[in-house]
Amino acid sequence: MAVVARKGCPQCGSRNNVAVYEDGGEHCFTPGCGHHVFGEGSFGAPAFQPKSVLEMTGEIQPLTDRGISHKIAKKYQVRVTYDQNGKIAEHRYPYFNTKTREAAAFKIRTTANKGFRWNGDRTDTGLFGQQTCRGKGKYVTLVEGELDALSVSEMFDGKWDVVSIKDGATSARRDVQEQLEFLEGYDTIVLCFDGDEAGREGVESIKDLFSPNKLRIVRLPSGFKDPNQMLLAGKVSEFVKSWWDAKPYSPAGIISPSDTWEQVLSYKHTPSVPYPWKGLNDILMGQRKGELNIWAAETGVGKSQTMREVIYHNMNTTSGRVGCLMLEESVAKSMMGWMSFHAGRPLHKDPNVTDEELRKYWEQASAGDKFVLLDHKGWGNDIDKLKSRVRFMAKSLGCESIILDHLHIALSSVSGASGDWAGIDELVTQLTVLAQECDICLHLVSHVSEGRSLRGSKGISKLADAVIFLERVKHNEDPEIANVTTVVVDKNRWAGDCGTACYLKYDRFTGRMTECAKPESMVVVDEF
Repeated sequence: MAVVARKGCPQCGSRNNVAVYEDGGEHCFTPGCGHHVFGEGSFGAPAFQPKSVLEMTGEIQPLTDRGISHKIAKKYQVRVTYDQNGKIAEHRYPYFNTKTREAAAFKIRTTANKGFRWNGDRTDTGLFGQQTCRGKGKYVTLVEGELDALSVSEMFDGKWDVVSIKDGATSARRDVQEQLEFLEGYDTIVLCFDGDEAGREGVESIKDLFSPNKLRIVRLPSGFKDPNQMLLAGKVSEFVKSWWDAKPYSPAGIISPSDTWEQVLSYKHTPSVPYPWKGLNDILMGQRKGELNIWAAETGVGKSQTMREVIYHNMNTTSGRVGCLMLEESVAKSMMGWMSFHAGRPLHKDPNVTDEELRKYWEQASAGDKFVLLDHKGWGNDIDKLKSRVRFMAKSLGCESIILDHLHIALSSVSGASGDWAGIDELVTQLTVLAQECDICLHLVSHVSEGRSLRGSKGISKLADAVIFLERVKHNEDPEIANVTTVVVDKNRWAGDCGTACYLKYDRFTGRMTECAKPESMVVVDEF
């Protein structure tokens, strides 16, 4: 006889072990089940008699191996059988048909191997313990297994309604959807699943099925996996406290004002690191972890030297390290720049400096390994590799601030990038997320296309926490003006203030940039 379909078994609960034949007959191939329906063409077939679900074998006794009293066992009609040594061999958990309200099936737990099997017809059965419930009232607790339901009821002395899903966390969504009307009859649904990964996945699968403000989720104390474990450990008062402390569930991103105090305090006391220059600090109020700050200027204005000043300041005023991704220059050139800070003069311009002197300044610059460098030769300009380097600098090497100089060299590797730098928004978005993920202050150097416009995309500035323009009239006949950089804050998400922050004078003899007064003959126009 040909098999025309497969389906779940009403007797053992298997999902697709029942073969349906073309004459309407059925047979379950689960070992030991015995479910069989004779088809219309079966000569002399006796009428099918399902196994009686009223054979309530076993005794209603305390589940001494699990701390469950006779009172609670009787309430749930749970029975036990014993082995030849008088020890409990099986628990028999009854499931009741929601239409007839009669016992229809048993889920049988073997204590020796903790295995489960079904007996009877579980079609149209409700949640475990549903027959004990009123179907309305203040609270119903939904747990992951029958023993947990008995345990919670035990710890509350049978006061509140407690039910369990049928087949563990994996069946949670199906079981809840089938009995959602019953659960919604209560003012509050208290969810108490196991603290393992399966339990957490079960919670995730059902938490958005309920009406708003209905659901509370219990977080068990550390070290405890489920309610029965707490019952056996005598931690009844601790469980009851966790149950009452369960907070109402809100969908992700939705929070009540009364739950924001800790966040307010954290925001108010966000630590910041000052910049090297007072004027910039007065506007930006320092630099903070989790921020993406963009420094923008035309070519040749001195972006890299400005970044060296920020790096040198951070490494000498903070306990954390500084990560340096100077994509426009070699590691040797970067090192020479910081060595010049110690020498008090630009060493690359000094033809008379000896190797012994260089060694001395190199030792001073590298002492304590306060900063780390990226040797970008041969790295392939791969964005994912770049992100992994940033992650490694932050999480493994303890870098609290990282400088990426500059954006457009990194961007040149983006697939599909063309003359208008397609994909730049996506890259900056990834860097913004990276700064928050790694809890670092990320300084990003960018070119400008014309005026105060970031090269490539208007979306760059929207993603940044701060946008700082560096402006210099480098060909001015007056050397005082030609060597002064105007620092303009164009965006300031933290404090809101914008405008000219300060002026930085480049000393060509020391190679340093120091804050100065605005030159009298300088004309500065703020475009705000």
